[in-house]
Amino acid sequence: MKSIFKITLLICAFVTIACKKEGTPIDVVETTTIVKDSLIQHTVLSEGHPMAVWEKKTLNSKGIILFVHGRTWSGVPDFDLQVEGEDLSLMDGLVEQGYTTYAIDLRGYGATPRDASEWNTPNKAAQDINNVLQWISAQNNHQKVHLFGWSMGSTLSLLATQKDDTHIESLTLFEFWLDLNTTIPESPADVALEKRVNTAQAAASDFIIPGSISKNAIDTYVKAALAADPIRADWKHLNEYNLIDPSTITTPVLIIQGAEDPIGPTDRQATLFTQLKTKDKSWVVISGGDHAAFMETPRPHFIKSFADFIDRFNP
Repeated sequence: MKSIFKITLLICAFVTIACKKEGTPIDVVETTTIVKDSLIQHTVLSEGHPMAVWEKKTLNSKGIILFVHGRTWSGVPDFDLQVEGEDLSLMDGLVEQGYTTYAIDLRGYGATPRDASEWNTPNKAAQDINNVLQWISAQNNHQKVHLFGWSMGSTLSLLATQKDDTHIESLTLFEFWLDLNTTIPESPADVALEKRVNTAQAAASDFIIPGSISKNAIDTYVKAALAADPIRADWKHLNEYNLIDPSTITTPVLIIQGAEDPIGPTDRQATLFTQLKTKDKSWVVISGGDHAAFMETPRPHFIKSFADFIDRFNP
């Protein structure tokens, strides 16, 4: 991956934004840093906790996208992979389609530290996503945002939309993994922090189909992922996913499934699609795609499918 160098601290602004549902103000501290390859890092407080939010701008933007990463790896390696001689960044791909793109690092990932509890939970992460959506909308003339969640990020994005869709234009879920017909048990009261060391094998595990991505790209991803996330984030209260109820979702939804990905099998996509209340819903299967389809051979199909869906919302 091309090295990311912080060049200059541009802005430190203090903003108070009204929280629509709770009726209490959110104090937001924005620190903006330009980094190499046109990537911009923001630090935004969500309920007092500093969240790293990454941005790539385009002039005369058609719209705004927020990407939410999966269980193990953070926003930059997942959505802005830079490989010499190859175009693999999803953020770059959507900038080329005319969109301004953002990616969040959830608590304990990338440039976002753990909080004092050292645990993340689904409800906490969903609230962070909603707070960041509110901030992004405020920075962009109060436009609504296209929310995109990958793998675990898909369940968190669905939960965030269910909690508050005020700032959401559309919802795209890639590799939705949750079996909505099961119930997740509560975490034991005495569960201990693991702080497991991440491994190169784990970083390469999402690339399932042989030959769908170059060895150099896999090696670059592994290096970037381990540099950004050397320690695996700890989660508890996963039973909060039991609160997900697609029958409450009225936001337009796109489901994207990699045809060869065992993590998000067809039956789980079908259950989700059937239960969604919204009548504006689409389901796209990416032929030859696995869990990392947007970085692999099907990348053009993936980007076109996503762009075609959100292009409909342009004024």
